[in-house]
Amino acid sequence: MSLLPRSAEEFSSAEYWEKFFKKRADKAFEWYGDYNRLCGVLHKYIKVHDQVLVVGCGNSELSEQLYDVGYKHLTNIDISETVVSHMNQRNAERRPGLTFQQVDATQTPYEDASYQAALDKGTLDAMASEEEGILARSMLTEVGRVLSVGGRYVCVTLAQESVIRLAVEHFVQLGWAVRLHCLQEESGKEEDSFALPVFVLVCTKFRQPMPTPVLEMCLGEDGAPARLTQVSELLSAVREHQAYSVLRKRLRTGTDACSNLSLTLCHTKTGLPRYTLTVQDCSPGAKVPRSNHFAIFIVPQGSETAWLYSSTEGRRQLAASANFRRLIVVAMHRNQEYTDMQAVQSELSPMVMDLAPRGMPANQQVPFLSVGGDLGWREEVSRGVSELSGEFCVENVKGEDGEMYRRLVFLSNAALVQSESRLVSSSTGQFKKKTKNRTSSTSLSVDSGFLCCAHHEVMVAGLSILGVGAPENKGVPVSFLRDFVPDVTVEVVELDPVVLEVAKEWFGFRPDDRLTVTLGDGLERISVLEKEGGCVFDVVMFDVDNKDSTVGMSCPPAAFVETSILKKVSSLLTPRGVFILNLVCRDSVLRESVLQRVSAVFPAILSRKIEGEVNEVLLCSRGEKETPDGARILTSLKQAAKSLQSALGSDRTGTSRRPHIDIVELLKDLRVE
Repeated sequence: MSLLPRSAEEFSSAEYWEKFFKKRADKAFEWYGDYNRLCGVLHKYIKVHDQVLVVGCGNSELSEQLYDVGYKHLTNIDISETVVSHMNQRNAERRPGLTFQQVDATQTPYEDASYQAALDKGTLDAMASEEEGILARSMLTEVGRVLSVGGRYVCVTLAQESVIRLAVEHFVQLGWAVRLHCLQEESGKEEDSFALPVFVLVCTKFRQPMPTPVLEMCLGEDGAPARLTQVSELLSAVREHQAYSVLRKRLRTGTDACSNLSLTLCHTKTGLPRYTLTVQDCSPGAKVPRSNHFAIFIVPQGSETAWLYSSTEGRRQLAASANFRRLIVVAMHRNQEYTDMQAVQSELSPMVMDLAPRGMPANQQVPFLSVGGDLGWREEVSRGVSELSGEFCVENVKGEDGEMYRRLVFLSNAALVQSESRLVSSSTGQFKKKTKNRTSSTSLSVDSGFLCCAHHEVMVAGLSILGVGAPENKGVPVSFLRDFVPDVTVEVVELDPVVLEVAKEWFGFRPDDRLTVTLGDGLERISVLEKEGGCVFDVVMFDVDNKDSTVGMSCPPAAFVETSILKKVSSLLTPRGVFILNLVCRDSVLRESVLQRVSAVFPAILSRKIEGEVNEVLLCSRGEKETPDGARILTSLKQAAKSLQSALGSDRTGTSRRPHIDIVELLKDLRVE
């Protein structure tokens, strides 16, 4: 370890390398692998009769081994006088034609176009560490000068982003063709290898510069080249292979049921995300059949956001149910085409097998698991951009229950469904929409009598506390309230005008005299109403997502549960009023802090946990704090729930549909906070 440089600048320092090779003495130092590992790709691009300039040769045995297999025209250069002297002495008798010269790679004495190949093993990485890569650019310019037309710069590198970007952009600007090979680890060698994969960069000089960049990526020494169009796509592919290699090494050397490792694989041609793989190991001590080493679970399209697949606890339950030592949970991405289950399996097999647990027999059959045996179904019906929330899409999906659903998803957090409604066949064709690329094959309309989210059902059931009231709302399916709760009037506060338009166009949202919308900030609206006099609502509901993912509370944002805001909410409620809050908090300390603030303003709090989710709904009132068992209010709620259930009759749209909700059942598990 004492031989390693203390700073990046030392990599490009002649003094450092003099000391380095004096300490190494006769011991060869092989950056990124030896001849046996590299020979396949080197022989592919460097011919035996080529004049080869070996840049920054060091005391590696690579040139000696190349010489021994027939490469007799090697010129080896290094900035270190010590290593050049040592290498000349070492090869004087056995390899008299192998020469080593002390030469600065940024200023060589060789004539233009005098070499057919330039070989670099680790030198670019060392020189690019110098600030702004000045030395590396000088070296690459010199390499380009001494290479003849058709000549190749062959560089063995770890392809750190700053390094590979510098080299690729340099040669693309010169109009050279650029190809990058990602060398795969030899089986069983992971413990002794670099965590990052080794790449071989091959840049070919043309007589006339290429008018458009030629960029290619190959997996292994013989992999078919995948053509890319932009440098950014090549860099993205490099990052993907590096992440995959690090993950593979980590998984090969141990297991961890709590690690929750994941990796996104991109399409080789487009560079767009195609699969996300999440690794879930079994819990320590779990009784797993001896033959159940490894399995792959394909999540149906449209089900990626389900708790079982998107949450850590859900995946643990899935893995426990599958009962394998390691389960890889695979999610498919939007805007990607998937033919069928067999095609997906064929595509994934070469990659996922490298993630198998340590000790799995080589001939072990690995099953692909799924729900129902198909890939699911998803159809994007609209896409747009909101200035406030970024890019979004509206999509129809087929649920695991066989029903059709429509979802609004903001792509900055694609694992979260912003809005969801069930779809039913519509004879009117009201919601049949045409997009640029396709027309929806079926006329579908939103079923306003169905609530897709369990916490929305509980929030509606919470109206039983006051019989029937008039909620002010942000986030709850307000069309349900207007259509099914008798004599209700609703004010919705929506921050994003784009969301309002999407709701009208795709989710059957129809404002009227009983359902009004205020565009603006919910906190500002509360302050305005409070200044106007307050005491105007029987119910205030908060169901607001937190855009800040760094905190342990994803709903609501912290500002909505500050004491000053809670007091304003209280002032807006009538004496019998209730404040209903959807709380999603994974931080137990933060949750306790929120409950203390809420209870300071609303002494009586009932809560209902949502099974299988982090959500809990708080029903808060200003009445006297209940006894620990809450027997009185829970008893009265039972009768009130029956009354509300009876009131949810025919909707106000003129149809005879009844809402799919059981008020009494939803309130059974309430508890007093």
